[in-house]
Amino acid sequence: MKRLLNTLYVTTQGTYLAREGETVLIRVEGETRLRVPIHTLGSIVCFGQVSVSPPLMELCGERQVLISFMSEHGRFLARVQGPVNGNVLLRREQYRRADDLAASAAIARSIVAAKIANCKTVLMRGARDRPEDPGGVHLTKAADWLTGQLETLRNVVPNDIGALDAIRGIEGDAARAYFSAFDHLISAQKDVFFFRERSRRPPLDPLNTLLSFLYTILAHDMQAALEGVGLDPAVGFFHRDRPGRPSLALDIMEELRPFFVDRLVLSLVNRRQVNEKGFETSESGAVIMKDDTRKEALIAYQKRKQEEITHPFLDEKIALGLLPHVQAMLCARYLRGDLDAYPPFFWK
Repeated sequence: MKRLLNTLYVTTQGTYLAREGETVLIRVEGETRLRVPIHTLGSIVCFGQVSVSPPLMELCGERQVLISFMSEHGRFLARVQGPVNGNVLLRREQYRRADDLAASAAIARSIVAAKIANCKTVLMRGARDRPEDPGGVHLTKAADWLTGQLETLRNVVPNDIGALDAIRGIEGDAARAYFSAFDHLISAQKDVFFFRERSRRPPLDPLNTLLSFLYTILAHDMQAALEGVGLDPAVGFFHRDRPGRPSLALDIMEELRPFFVDRLVLSLVNRRQVNEKGFETSESGAVIMKDDTRKEALIAYQKRKQEEITHPFLDEKIALGLLPHVQAMLCARYLRGDLDAYPPFFWK
């Protein structure tokens, strides 16, 4: 099993990243604040005004360390990567499956089934944690409705015309039902951290801001994992091709979002690790995270990656940070013909 490599998040404005032999130097105002050996890193994420030297880019390219650039508030801007590795035959098979609507629908159905099941588990655990709370009834009702959506999804035949559209419709209905009950999972700071509906571009409340930010980080990790096994992150099965969009990363991320990000966001809020002071509203109405809150979210995300679970398909313990890598590996094995179907992640 691949060992867990860390992601270096650089949030201090004006930072300059340079190379010294096999080491990444983090410099602020000409002073070296940190040295990180390149072999301990899986990727680097730069927020805002952060510069990277050409020699360090060369080193990261050689060692397959992905560098992503985000705006100061977490919007993805660009990435730098080295030469693409991996078996060309694997990518050709990926492209063939993506062009085959029935094959795409089969993979999409598995991914969406896992997403709905994991959303249901989040709701049911929330209901069990507060049995006397009136909100528990809403959580249970939404979870029961998701059970019906899973049954509807099973009846979708991938070979049928319009199967992909039907799967997208089911996924959309399930997402609306899940988020309609999401507010009942919040047990603290309800005057600030409330949830009415999902808002993305821009997020219009603190909770949506947290979700969007950490979804972006998870997408980065998923993309790096896919590139690590030789797959093309831009060519998906559920999400179709769009310039600049990592469609396959977004595909597999769907099954991980409820377990990996949603529960982390709820924990940050309910344990009061973040608060009202960490957010501000711009003139456009967008809610933006302040620097300290962004750092707190990143630290919590990194700690979550260190936790261990037993993977339901491999039946072995792995760090959560390896979950994107494992799912990428299983997707590659399926496309190579080593597995009869893609086994998505079902949280137990």
